[in-house]
Amino acid sequence: MKDQRKHVRIETKALVDYTGTNALLDHKIRDISTGGLRIETEFLETVGTEVDLYISLPEIDDSFEARGVVVWTTEEPSREMGIKFVNLSDETKAVLEHYMEYLRQNK
Repeated sequence: MKDQRKHVRIETKALVDYTGTNALLDHKIRDISTGGLRIETEFLETVGTEVDLYISLPEIDDSFEARGVVVWTTEEPSREMGIKFVNLSDETKAVLEHYMEYLRQNK
């Protein structure tokens, strides 16, 4: 089966706070791309739920806020959600691209 991803994912140790149906803090981001992220969470939102994200990037001492939409969820092997970024500003894209370049160089 062909991988249809538009964006390369990179594993990370970043954390995310998000507000959707619930407000949840300090969830581990499994991987991130310029298109979105995958997080581990005890509470799964419904696909299609819009969420507000606050993403902490400890490796570069930076953070950013973004809007996203839940595009998939799974309960196996762990509870995870895929969240697609919506309308990232140019400034936010620049921070995210800088972070991803840092992760690529420091694997």
